[in-house]
Amino acid sequence: MLRGHIGPLFYITHIDNLASILQRGILSHQRIEEEDIPYTTVYDKEIVANRGAMRTPDGRSLWRFANLYFQPRNPMLYRVLHEKPVDDIVILAVQPDIVSRPDIFISTGNAAHSRSDILPAREGVKRIPDIRRDVDIDWWTEADGSKRRIMAECLVPDVVPARLIRMIYVPSHEAAARVQAVAEPGDLDVVPDPRMFFEPFQRSHPTPYLSIVQGDMFFSRMQTLTISVNCVGVMGKGLASRAKYQFPAVYVAYQDLCRKRRLRMGKPHLYKPESSLASELADEPSSLRGANWETWFLLFPTKGHWRYRGDIHGIEQGMQWLRDNYKSEGIKSLALPALGCGLGWLEWRDVGPVLCKPLSAFDIPVQIYLPAEKDIPDELLTKDFLLGPGT
Repeated sequence: MLRGHIGPLFYITHIDNLASILQRGILSHQRIEEEDIPYTTVYDKEIVANRGAMRTPDGRSLWRFANLYFQPRNPMLYRVLHEKPVDDIVILAVQPDIVSRPDIFISTGNAAHSRSDILPAREGVKRIPDIRRDVDIDWWTEADGSKRRIMAECLVPDVVPARLIRMIYVPSHEAAARVQAVAEPGDLDVVPDPRMFFEPFQRSHPTPYLSIVQGDMFFSRMQTLTISVNCVGVMGKGLASRAKYQFPAVYVAYQDLCRKRRLRMGKPHLYKPESSLASELADEPSSLRGANWETWFLLFPTKGHWRYRGDIHGIEQGMQWLRDNYKSEGIKSLALPALGCGLGWLEWRDVGPVLCKPLSAFDIPVQIYLPAEKDIPDELLTKDFLLGPGT
């Protein structure tokens, strides 16, 4: 067995189910129905029905299996968190010994997808190293199949015993307190991990609408995402490079602007694609309710050429343009990186006030995402520092 290389498996559920799970184990959908166990579902009825129609190689319905994910930060969790309050969802980590059982199946992607293989235990375990490589990614797309593959599953007949649950992940300390009221003290580690739930880490809150956070901006729920760019059409590294591959239509629009010399310092450009981030990232988006079906991209020039250092004065001019035009452009909420602080070689000490002072006048939700590669001290995140003394 490849036990040392497998890592934990994960189960996504509602916090209301936790007491029952810790007593009975993680049960299959069929077992829950047969025993008439009260259960708060997190999955859409259509998705549950589709899984019921799918069969394992021995002819059993997927309803007969409890499904564990190799990567919980996946399109299904993304969908669930668009339909349920984040603090109502928990992720249970199950010890990997479960793959030693000869009666399990392993799927090479979403088990309900026609292109995924559902493999018996002996064959499936051999594929786990490949599966681990497929699921160890920060984002996914439909086009290259990663959206399907990241949802690879371990299918366990009937029940995953409660004794195999070793850890409970929650999105916040408030959710941890709710879990600890249910779990027996000392039985399980309860770990607040906002990133696992696509939530940013809050660092400071200079105004009621403005937040300074750490996390992955491309999982933000804001309507408009800001991408720092140069004016010559090159998305080579950093956030711009990721945008190039994750949102190819944005890259095409950006290159067109640069060819026509319409993108210049001091005047960002708002690109409004037809599709939304929710439709790109969520599992079965056609039946998703309550999602933000509008994702815009603000192409914000921070330097004239990709070789140059970030232009702090150009950034300041761009922020003034944004302050003067965000309402007329229809921006309802906004996420920005720390413009120029990555590959622009600028320092947050200089950039932070340039961003926050104009943004403090906004009456829409705004999140500024701090650079992941730098540790910003708390004293540079205070309201006095970012907005000026006495604000």
